[in-house]
Amino acid sequence: MNKIRNLILISSFCYTLMLFPQKQQRIVIEYAGIGYSDEAIEEGARVFLRDESQQVHFIHAGVDMWCDKAIYYEDQDFIEAFSNVVIKQGDSINMVAKYVEYSGKTALAYARGNVVLTEPQSVLTTDKLYYDRTRQLAYYNTKGKVVRDSSGTITSQIGRYYMNAKKYQFTKDVVLVNPDYTLNTERLDFFPDNGHAYLFGPSTIVGEESKIYTERGFYDTKSNKGHFQRNAKINYDNRIIEGDSLYFDRNRSFASATNNITVTDTINNSLVKGHYAEVWRNKDSLFITKRALAITVQDRDSVYLHADTLMVTGKADNRITRAYYKARLYKSDLAGKADSINVDHKRGLTKFINLGRYNTADVFAAARKPVLWNLDNQMTGDTIHLISNVKTEKLDSLKVFNNAFLVSKDTISDDGYNQIKGQRLIGLFRDNELYNVDVIKNAETIRYLRNEDNDLIGIQKSKSGSLNIQIVDQTIDEVRFINQIDGNIYPEPDFPKSGRKLRGFDWRGAERLNSIEDLFKDDQPIELPTIRGLKDYVPPEDFIDNSVTERIKEAGKSAPNKPNKAARNLPKKAALKPLKQTVKKSKTAEKNGG
Repeated sequence: MNKIRNLILISSFCYTLMLFPQKQQRIVIEYAGIGYSDEAIEEGARVFLRDESQQVHFIHAGVDMWCDKAIYYEDQDFIEAFSNVVIKQGDSINMVAKYVEYSGKTALAYARGNVVLTEPQSVLTTDKLYYDRTRQLAYYNTKGKVVRDSSGTITSQIGRYYMNAKKYQFTKDVVLVNPDYTLNTERLDFFPDNGHAYLFGPSTIVGEESKIYTERGFYDTKSNKGHFQRNAKINYDNRIIEGDSLYFDRNRSFASATNNITVTDTINNSLVKGHYAEVWRNKDSLFITKRALAITVQDRDSVYLHADTLMVTGKADNRITRAYYKARLYKSDLAGKADSINVDHKRGLTKFINLGRYNTADVFAAARKPVLWNLDNQMTGDTIHLISNVKTEKLDSLKVFNNAFLVSKDTISDDGYNQIKGQRLIGLFRDNELYNVDVIKNAETIRYLRNEDNDLIGIQKSKSGSLNIQIVDQTIDEVRFINQIDGNIYPEPDFPKSGRKLRGFDWRGAERLNSIEDLFKDDQPIELPTIRGLKDYVPPEDFIDNSVTERIKEAGKSAPNKPNKAARNLPKKAALKPLKQTVKKSKTAEKNGG
């Protein structure tokens, strides 16, 4: 009889609620095992309990809620749900908690105690959760965790879930843990359906093979691809890649960079600059173009290598750098140009190469023919090899193959040149200065001989099978002719000007590189693409905004003589600090090629 009487009471109560005139839907009690009024709690408070078969069940505007016990405050259309609370919204949203408060007037809910919010792609757990049905917004500020199978686990101090947009917004101490990497950031906007993550503020993505830093970026957690801007850099073992915009593909171990790029080799103490680069980690390969520049420190001096394109391949202990198309090298005591330059770092071998497709009839052949300047000496040939001592990092020797030509300008005369040519040339260095030169096969010379007072003694012209040259204080001190064919010293008036240059003579002093800036003096102006990146950072919205404040105020009018239950247990306004970011001055495309 008691159960029948209770059911009649509940049915009458529900009927009264449905007949009560109102502008909005009120909470409806669908089922309860026991129901009674309890004036000890509050005047008009009604208590509902479950029975052995079912929980208390009530609905409001399409939302179902179940619990073991409920207290309903009819005048304020406000309900408290206790023990094993379950809330369902449609087929997609499900929430469980130990305790829930819900206002039918404001559509605001407050849940606490092992709160779990489940949607099709993720599960959110936290200790306290606030929910605004009008805006379809869930919010926590006491630390929460979101678990998603494919992307891992995300934790943060503050979080929001926008149900209509299916978007999470995490702030403060955000950490995403994936089997392959760990992501830390100040703010993360995450879309569970497609796994897209948007990073704002100083952020890192650390994996076994790489570490990424960015202050604004995008990462696809499904495909493991990302785009990063704002002081972005990728650390690939011994290479650090920086640029205005970086692209990263974890599955292919691939990264590319655009605009103002620097790739630092931490093992070989070198770096590469340019405006477009590709890095293949598994292949130990780097490709860089658009004012490409490689800088290597040798013997406390920097060696600069510039070309249209640079390619660096091989592991750190066996690395090769290839520079091709208008390649140029500059060092304080050495400079060179060639169609391409190849550097074997392990062997200390630098090759200046004139590609075979260019012949003497080609209009660009002379410009691309290898040339090397050491102090006052100019050396040319079809191919030049420069060898350094890898331990001391000092120049050891050089070899010029085919059409070797050594020229130095006479110190006094305006148009006099000391010249030595032959089929091959081998030079030796001491403290980075040439001191011994051997010219092999078909050696020819023209020399301006001077005494100690620099008075011209005569002009020597000779031919021999080969010859040896000793250089002291950057000038030729002694020449030894081997298998000399002919030779003579002529007074200057008796030596015709038409014969003062050997066949193939090509003085290229105007091309000589005298500074780092000279590496780029013949380059065409470059126009860099505009990096748009992500939109500017927008601070997270407050859970209690103006619309919520108005709803709470309006709800209080239903019981003006009682405390407004819709206004209790509201989250405090979060005092968010400004988003941290490092602002760098944009580098110009003209400065040192980088």
